[in-house]
Amino acid sequence: MTSTKGDRTRQSLIDAAIVRFAREGFRGTSVADVCRDAGLSSTASYPYFANKEVLFITTVDEDVAGLIDDAVSLVDIDKAEHWGHSMMRGLTARMEQHPLARRIVSGLEPEFTMRLLDIPALDQLRKDVAELMRALQVSGEVRRDVEAGQMASGIVVIVISLLMATMQTGGAGFAAVADDVEAVLDAATRPPQ
Repeated sequence: MTSTKGDRTRQSLIDAAIVRFAREGFRGTSVADVCRDAGLSSTASYPYFANKEVLFITTVDEDVAGLIDDAVSLVDIDKAEHWGHSMMRGLTARMEQHPLARRIVSGLEPEFTMRLLDIPALDQLRKDVAELMRALQVSGEVRRDVEAGQMASGIVVIVISLLMATMQTGGAGFAAVADDVEAVLDAATRPPQ
């Protein structure tokens, strides 16, 4: 896939913004800082991003999407481990490579926390989990009487909440509750034996 000069400029801005916003936060970063970090003029971002908030939201989505892509393979799930546990373990293990996503889930941008649930990357994750749920319904591993899309949406909220708690407690949070959360997910989704 070939990219245009504009595509490369836009990506340079996003890459620079991920680093700058992760380090300095939304309030501590200016669009001019990001442009400078990308090696561009101080107004180079405006054809791509109307303002700092749009740049920030786009950048968060990009970093979260990268985290999800790196961490969540809904195809290669270890069958010995519940897929929700596998997803959570993958997300926490790869958090260091995604500094802006880490900043958000660590609670360092509280004004953005609730908006996180509406970013396209999480919408795609909900769709992927719903697809997994439907496949598991067909194979008999998940109850057929649950609505896969609604269940997927709830599961993503649970996973993001656990991820936030884990990052905000230094990583011990998930290990302490993993078995209990898995039991709840099993009770909610598994067909009776």
